[in-house]
Amino acid sequence: MLRNYFKIAFRNLLKNKVYSAINIGGLAIGMACFLLIALFIQNELSYDRYHEKADNIYRVIHNRNTDNSDPWVWGNAPIGPALKSDFPEIIEKVQFSGRSDILLTYEENSFQESECFYVDATVFDVFSWSLIYGDAETALETPYSIVLTETTAKKYFGNQNPVGKTIEGIGGRANDGTYTVTGVMADVPSNSHFNFDVLMSMSSFYQSRPEIFEWWGYVDFYTYLLVSNNFDPKGFQSKTSNFLDKYLGPRDAENYYDFHLEALQDSYLHSEAVRQPGTTGSLSNLYIFGCIGLFLLAIACINFMNLSTARSLERAKEVGVRKVVGASRKGLMYQFLGESFILVLLASVLGLVLAFLSLSWMTNFTGKEFYIEDILNVPTLALYMGMVLLTGFLSGSYPALVLSGFKPIGVLKGTFKSSPSGARVRKGLVVFQFSLSIALIASTVLVYNQLQFMMDKDLGFDQEHQLILDFNWDDEVLNNLEAFKHEFKRHPDIASVSVTRTVPSTHFPAAGTTVETPNGEMKHFSPFVFEVDEAFVPHYNIKVIAGRTYSKDFASDTISSLVINAAAAKSFGYANPSDIVGKKFQQWGREGNIIGVVDDFNYISLHNEVAPLTLRYLPVGRYFSLKMQSNNLQRTITEIREIWNQMAPHRPFMYKFLDTAFNEQYQADIKFRKLFILFSFLAIGIACLGLLGLATYSAMQRTKEIGIRKVLGAKATHIVTLLSKDFIKLVVIAIFIATPFSWYAMNQWLNSYAYKIDIQWWIFALSGSIAIIIAIATIGFHAFKSAMSNPVKSLRTE
Repeated sequence: MLRNYFKIAFRNLLKNKVYSAINIGGLAIGMACFLLIALFIQNELSYDRYHEKADNIYRVIHNRNTDNSDPWVWGNAPIGPALKSDFPEIIEKVQFSGRSDILLTYEENSFQESECFYVDATVFDVFSWSLIYGDAETALETPYSIVLTETTAKKYFGNQNPVGKTIEGIGGRANDGTYTVTGVMADVPSNSHFNFDVLMSMSSFYQSRPEIFEWWGYVDFYTYLLVSNNFDPKGFQSKTSNFLDKYLGPRDAENYYDFHLEALQDSYLHSEAVRQPGTTGSLSNLYIFGCIGLFLLAIACINFMNLSTARSLERAKEVGVRKVVGASRKGLMYQFLGESFILVLLASVLGLVLAFLSLSWMTNFTGKEFYIEDILNVPTLALYMGMVLLTGFLSGSYPALVLSGFKPIGVLKGTFKSSPSGARVRKGLVVFQFSLSIALIASTVLVYNQLQFMMDKDLGFDQEHQLILDFNWDDEVLNNLEAFKHEFKRHPDIASVSVTRTVPSTHFPAAGTTVETPNGEMKHFSPFVFEVDEAFVPHYNIKVIAGRTYSKDFASDTISSLVINAAAAKSFGYANPSDIVGKKFQQWGREGNIIGVVDDFNYISLHNEVAPLTLRYLPVGRYFSLKMQSNNLQRTITEIREIWNQMAPHRPFMYKFLDTAFNEQYQADIKFRKLFILFSFLAIGIACLGLLGLATYSAMQRTKEIGIRKVLGAKATHIVTLLSKDFIKLVVIAIFIATPFSWYAMNQWLNSYAYKIDIQWWIFALSGSIAIIIAIATIGFHAFKSAMSNPVKSLRTE
């Protein structure tokens, strides 16, 4: 019996090649996309779970404000040793410095490494990072010891074991010196909430600046804790107030400080803290991708059900004959369900092949690493097989119920007609299909426009043609700063030059700042700080809205003046920026008066609102900003490089364009947009495959009607309209269903952005129009082919 069922199933596949290709192809694409999306989500959820002790690792989250502002991951040094000393449930602590850039040189190989941290020697006791060379117990104990990742080590030493060799280091948080390579570790897995290329001993940093390791107010460390198995986070949190009282004394709004612990496995997707050591993921984006994956699978299943039930007339006589000779409805259901499973299994194999072939593309597209092993493992294969079985059952059960329920007498007498209720179900499924597709089209347009808005928005400063040179506080460059500026200004294609500690999109600190409020009190705040020279504001064309900016004409500007942005003025209690000019301030040992207020400019990602910022005068820095006025940028860069190599031959010429660097903050958004657009159009394509199949069978079933109409004088346009209008009506209904759904969903998504576009009515009109055009194009070909067929042939056939 089973052999007979297989024979019939394969005969039907070969007999109806178009139907089989549409069904298997649509299902295969849907399954492949579902699997690829599942791999992407699985990768996102796997961050930091490779550590053997991941369940017992927490990190300290700091909060220094009472105004409900975001907490920081970046914090002070003394909290780590104090926590380990006072709480027996804390087994070990590991502290990383803030990210540090350092110029490393070995013989002829010299590179500025930007992914570097100073770290405690206990790092390998807590985290599961293995050493290829060296001893993990002692690798980072002594000052000026350094551990390189495998890829970094090869840049300097090739394939040899470099342990014991020395490498020169200039810059970083420690004093310049000679580092001894004490270890080479495997590259950090990509599913880590922060990555690095170089680890240096924290004792190097301590030896250079021991005082900051005692300051609770100095922010430059990330603190991680390894806790015991019976650790109770809630119970621990209840003890923190007494702990802080012990070390800091009473705390009020002026010197407020608090902290809590965050599980390591929450760092990537669930953390609400800012100043992270690496990038973070988006849980809402994962939900969106999960929905798209389910949509793709649902659309493919709907195609299957629609095409199977639409072909019911072709299988009706077969069902009638089988029932007459004794077949039960249960047996027929098993047969048709078995046929469905055969199709689904074929589609699943093809889907698996498509997924394999797409892995390298997914790696390039997402920036994440995907391998065949990610699919060929028990959890993923179990998920895939579960999806295959569920798909086979869901997509095959309804057609099996419909086909097995035919009445044999009506079928064999030739009076059987397709059930109106079945037609309504098929129409309902088409509406559902296109509702999802239209919602995806509208969402795609919104996602694209939001990111384009972010890329094109006026940021409040001049970012075009800004060439940024990074010399990382190099002493030789700093000692000849004026000479560098003079040479750059002499170049005809350089309009102006500024030297700063930071530029928009790069790292910047916060500064404890006391400001005179409107009622005359001196109140403490923690605004961000840019340390800039007198050229910064005019160089970047930032608007001064009150007072003035720094000038060489005022000697006091170098020691007792401060410029702030409008957000800072508002934060300090001044609705009118002009009112704060002349007020007193204290910041990092400097006292004086606020001399000016600049308009808010977006110095960080548009995900966030402009935060309070102070522009502190500092005549030296880390970056040169060169405003270029050249039509041949490459030629100008080459000439600037020649100047650099003459004046600083010891340091690599490192440059970037500010607009490009600023937009790098949106790499995650760009990847999201690419994936969203791709999978959305695949969903629409699968829906169109189903519509194509339905249109084909609709035309086949109405062959006699079309022939009679043509004999009676109907024009081809009338026939095309007749065959198309019912499907177009379904698409129009789908537009009205999809619009409120997609509006609500995307409005929720847009709320994650501080600066966002408005959802306009034309987006839904455009999406509906695109869906109608796609539907007409899909249906039109077969409708026109049927309209142009010879009526004599069709009537003779009937």
